[in-house]
Amino acid sequence: MFNVGLIGFGLAGRAFHAPLIAATPALRLKAVVTSRADEVASLYPGVEVTPSPEALLADAAIDVVVVATPNDTHAPLARAALEAGKHVVVDKPFALTAADARALTALADAQGRMLTVFHNRRWDADFRTVEQLLRDGTLGEVQLAELRWDRFRPAIKHGWRETARPGGGLLADLGPHLLDQALRLFGRPEAVSADIIRQRAEAQVDDYFELTLHYGARRVIVGAASLVAAARPRFALHGTRGSFVKHGIDPQEAVLRAGGRPTDPGYGEEPETAWGLLIDDNGSERRIPSLAGEWPRFYEQVAAAIAGDAPAPVPPADAIAGLDLLELARQSAREGRRLPVG
Repeated sequence: MFNVGLIGFGLAGRAFHAPLIAATPALRLKAVVTSRADEVASLYPGVEVTPSPEALLADAAIDVVVVATPNDTHAPLARAALEAGKHVVVDKPFALTAADARALTALADAQGRMLTVFHNRRWDADFRTVEQLLRDGTLGEVQLAELRWDRFRPAIKHGWRETARPGGGLLADLGPHLLDQALRLFGRPEAVSADIIRQRAEAQVDDYFELTLHYGARRVIVGAASLVAAARPRFALHGTRGSFVKHGIDPQEAVLRAGGRPTDPGYGEEPETAWGLLIDDNGSERRIPSLAGEWPRFYEQVAAAIAGDAPAPVPPADAIAGLDLLELARQSAREGRRLPVG
């Protein structure tokens, strides 16, 4: 049993990390750094509320620290936790720069501590299904893939994600997930071209992006927009043996935000109405049952990694590869040209 200290109890800490930690037999949520003491007491009786990250890091009983705070605090808190001798889980993005992420990785290696990044979307129902289709060769050679995450939010939401501060903006919010999925499916591209803009009149930060990853003749497009009421497919893959088109977002986030638990019956399962459509090379159409979403696997593997029985669920190098592409995409958008991936 490893004791976990959670820094942050906003959306990420409350809806994602805490329920998954609590559902993992080898982990015990011991303490949370937050001002929301009553909410912690209601949801997790007996869990301590700690006044500051420094106080939590000083607790010798804490084995692993989870950083679920605004993006610009990820790297400083992760560094402090590693220096305190803790294993560390960092919510995405790993850091604001790839250079900071590399420095954290070197520190974790020097300290002999596990360091991983919460790219939970690797265990989405739709993404797992797409991975299976590619492994099986169902689509043949995929030459066009689109991974999109559209929203309809005409009004600006209050909060740090939509504020002109380091780590704000839609690309920093959703880009790490989409790029991680693209890299998992297709590997590192040869070049990147990007369009990153603000579309809403009151927006302080980017609220639209479209990145094109170039792989020879293959194009992989990852994008997100804030003014799309009729959402485009979440996944659309087109290959030499057919196409697969999938709408909708994995159900796990909605369940956890509504107060559900990973141990609930049917957790992670999509209804048949949400299954993706396969169109084969003969024009025949059929629904493909979605594999179940499995976010709990992330923290199960965290516990196994700390015990020395498995690698970290997301190696830091994977997250760094995504940050490298994000930085290149921002440069491409500024300069208005395609840039090679070094």
